[in-house]
Amino acid sequence: MTISTSPTSSSSPLAERLQAVRAGIADAARAAGRSPDEMTTIVVTKFHPASLVRELALLGVTDVGENRHQEAQAKAAELADLDLRWHFVGQLQSKKARQVRAYADVIHSVDRSSLVEALRSHDGDIDCFVQLNLTDDPARGGVSDRDLEPLVERILDTPGLRMLGVMAVAPIGEEPRRAFQRVREASERVRTLAPSADKISAGMSQDYAEAIAEGATHLRIGTAITGNRPPHG
Repeated sequence: MTISTSPTSSSSPLAERLQAVRAGIADAARAAGRSPDEMTTIVVTKFHPASLVRELALLGVTDVGENRHQEAQAKAAELADLDLRWHFVGQLQSKKARQVRAYADVIHSVDRSSLVEALRSHDGDIDCFVQLNLTDDPARGGVSDRDLEPLVERILDTPGLRMLGVMAVAPIGEEPRRAFQRVREASERVRTLAPSADKISAGMSQDYAEAIAEGATHLRIGTAITGNRPPHG
């Protein structure tokens, strides 16, 4: 398990929310016949200050997620003294790809060939997920179902990328369990091309239990742990 609470800090609201989510994950894992140790919980701290990430680190959090490059870059620099694993979970512009490579450990939103090419590198590998678009709207982030295998093959042929598996967001209006079943089926297709790419990044604050039931290994949880986002411009 990648999150734990410190007994000396268990009275803070943040620690209480973290513990509540940790317990919820454990319950959902047991209900699915899985071990909580199979889950990596990524705390998404979009719009929250670096001080909150520092407090999370004191509570045992090691995996932190960010949606926006500029904010992520600044936090990663300010918190460079901490042993954190940074996950970029938002939409990524190809022109920002090399900058994101510089601080991120994992990119969850690889969804097109031009981005794969922009992430090409001979200076070591970065972990990544292929993002699926579970809607019919091409403007939404993610690769379409019909283009999944070609994109996977492109990633496998590109130096500097190590594919972990698939990522998706459950569409608004669709029952989450049904959406995550589609993600699991896509994961099975990916594993025919890349057997080691068996991870699934799915599930957020409101639907992580359904994601765990369908095999999610990486949970991207924000407000259920961090609380409401502060006002932002």
